[in-house]
Formats: sequence, structure tokens, C-alpha cells
Amino acid sequence: MKKVIRVVGAVIEKDGLILCAQRGMDKSLGGFWEFPGGKIEEGETPQQALEREIREELLCEVKIKNEIITAKHEYDFGFVELTTFFCELVSGEPKLTEHENIKWLSVPELVSLEWAPADIPTIDILVKGA
Repeated sequence: MKKVIRVVGAVIEKDGLILCAQRGMDKSLGGFWEFPGGKIEEGETPQQALEREIREELLCEVKIKNEIITAKHEYDFGFVELTTFFCELVSGEPKLTEHENIKWLSVPELVSLEWAPADIPTIDILVKGA
């Protein structure tokens, strides 16, 4: 039985652009792009996990707005259940601590990147809504 890993991702908006983060080459799915975030720890709400992960990974603060989608994807190592939220950057500028690279892109440009499979349903929603 594969385990289910519950994770959250932030669709951070600033000046009409969306923050995209490239996974470190030494990580699983290295080099793929994702919405920054991470695992939900025991006792955390998805929103608390997301605020913590953004503080830890990008050294900035976000305000979490509405949920976009929860998508489940099967990988070799288990199922990833990813819930994404619209977020607004409230303080600080995202810094690279864990990611290989970050980019700010307009919604139509999002499809130009190679996204981790669990993030693709969110991309589809953003692009359709644009």
C-alpha cells in the first residue's frame, strides 16, 4: 500500500505575475517546476503549513486567500495530494534557499515550464481562468 503525502503549494501573485520555483537537482523530481510549499505536519492546517513552508523556504510572508484545487497524483514513492492556494506576497522578497531557481511569469507563460505532475491541474485552472 503506497502512502499518501499531503502537501500544500502557494500560487503567489505579485503585479499580475505568478511565482514559479524549480526543484533542486538533488531532490526527487529534481529540475521540475512547482508552486512553492511543502508537507503538512501533524496537527497543522493546510494554511498553517503553507505559511510556515513559505517562511522557511523563501524567507518571506504571504497572505493566504482562496483554495484553488486539491489534486492527487501517483508517483513511484506514493501518492501526493497537493492542495494549492492563491497567496499574496505581504512582506519580503522570495529568496532561494532550497530551490534551484525562481521566476515570475504571467499566467499564459506558465505552460512554457516543465511542471511536476501534481502541479499541472492547478496550471490548467489558472490558464483556463486567464
